[in-house]
Amino acid sequence: MGELLNGVSWLGVVAGAVVSFLVGWLWYSPKLFGVKWAEGVDVELGDASEMPVGAMVSQVIGLLLMSWFVGVTAVSNALLTVILATVAFTVLAYSGGMFTKKSGYARMVDAGYWLVALVIMIVCQGIFRSL
Repeated sequence: MGELLNGVSWLGVVAGAVVSFLVGWLWYSPKLFGVKWAEGVDVELGDASEMPVGAMVSQVIGLLLMSWFVGVTAVSNALLTVILATVAFTVLAYSGGMFTKKSGYARMVDAGYWLVALVIMIVCQGIFRSL
């Protein structure tokens, strides 16, 4: 259990998750990719008061876990492991989007978000580990 906790920058974990969440909010907003993405997944964009609570909570938990994974691999000098894992799961999610008949645009928006979130988390670990 120690390898999951020792040396991890918890400030970096939280910052990576929070910044990734906020970037996701913008990423899927009408200002960036939200309108065409929503068409591609056959949902209607609502305002912030209509956000599905369960999905938002799951997103926060998932981002925290992913950011923690980045922190663990950063401590053990294995960042390539988290990069490989994220790319693998992004490709799997992309193929899942094909099965559920998401548009190519929507699949690319989702994949792009996960890769951007990974970069954000790596940068946050780098910043907060050096403090």
